[in-house]
Amino acid sequence: GAYLSRIAKLDSKLNSYVEVFTEEASAAAAALDGARDGRNRSGLACGIPIALKDLLEVEGRITTAGSAHFRGRRSCVTASLVERLVANGSIILGKTQTVEFAYSGWGINPQMGTPWNPWDQHNQRVPGGSSSGSAVAVCAGLAPWAIGTDTGGSVRLPAAFCGVTGLKTTAGQIATDGIIPLSKTLDTPGPITRSVLDAAILYNVMLGSTSQFAFGAGTVSGISRALGGGVMGLKLATIPKAERDGVEAEVLEAYDHSLETLSNLGAEIVEINIPFRLDDCREPHRTIMHSEAYSYFRNVIEDGSSLLDKSVRLGISAGRAISPRQYFDAFELVSRFKGQISDALVDVDALLTPTTETVAPPIEGLDGGTPSLFTRFVNTLGMCGLALPNGKDAEGIPTSLQIVCRENQERLALRIGLAFEQATDWHRRRPAMVLSAECRRTGLSILR
Repeated sequence: GAYLSRIAKLDSKLNSYVEVFTEEASAAAAALDGARDGRNRSGLACGIPIALKDLLEVEGRITTAGSAHFRGRRSCVTASLVERLVANGSIILGKTQTVEFAYSGWGINPQMGTPWNPWDQHNQRVPGGSSSGSAVAVCAGLAPWAIGTDTGGSVRLPAAFCGVTGLKTTAGQIATDGIIPLSKTLDTPGPITRSVLDAAILYNVMLGSTSQFAFGAGTVSGISRALGGGVMGLKLATIPKAERDGVEAEVLEAYDHSLETLSNLGAEIVEINIPFRLDDCREPHRTIMHSEAYSYFRNVIEDGSSLLDKSVRLGISAGRAISPRQYFDAFELVSRFKGQISDALVDVDALLTPTTETVAPPIEGLDGGTPSLFTRFVNTLGMCGLALPNGKDAEGIPTSLQIVCRENQERLALRIGLAFEQATDWHRRRPAMVLSAECRRTGLSILR
């Protein structure tokens, strides 16, 4: 009941949830409390409340995908991922806000409402998107864990702007059936949590115990031990100097300090040459995403009476003009970039980047653009990436470090992240509005 009470107290301002499953969550918690013999309390996520981005279908519930056009769209199926979470004992708290059709990295949704970034009580800053509500809910203690999806940064960007942890998983590891897509090629679900260990636990729950990528033998202590190798002897690459252009000074300061921290822990920090600019991934990513998004949403986009945000309609409609030849050419370019990044990282364990170029900017005066320079390329090239807090600017707004590893190397990214987290305390920092209403600290490593 603590999370439900907290949601009732704070979410009228934060607007992180689209719908709260009050009765169902209370009943599920009561049922677990009644299982005194422990037979039903063995799952990694048993009894842990979790929030779902409003792209994940839950049978009988409204799934809006962040669109006023879908306000009455009741789901006929439940996503496989949700079924896995429930089977593992998770308590579904409700659905969280998302940008319309997951089409933006800032997290702004003029029609359904933009969640309030808890780090600034007085000025509304972007929460990051598209998994905006999930990150705000975790940041504010309205959920210990949340699920987001990531097409070009949509787990990591809100995690970065809200000062929490987000893992972009390798596409194909976790089933996406029952999740409304933006791009079937690029989309991947991922955990948003308060800490790296919690992200690792939730990641294992999302995978399922039979996955070849699961680790830790299905126990919290096993997962912790599996990630406990530290960074001694690892080679960690920095971004090329040219990629520092345009990054805020305080973001770079936090990034450089993170490199120093990891070096002091025994990692070897190295420079590498990447033969393309990270922003060169923009066009093939755009081509693939827009083509696939238009294919899925075509009927809604072309229906002039549908209640869509103009910028979303205009953006996705760009897919109409993409030819099959352009679509396949984009994949050919991606294949070339994959080969080049593989060569650049051949002797390196991970690439370290800032997650964003800036801290969360105020919504007022935002001049468009995209915050996904350091996140988009990870999706485009099929890699995995972990975002975690690594500092604050002069106004107390969080900065974020991204640890990028090859495909299916989430365990290594989490290991590096855990070593950094254990040497710092950024993941323990809380916004003032959260500290003033701190909820009961329970469950695993949650809310430490």
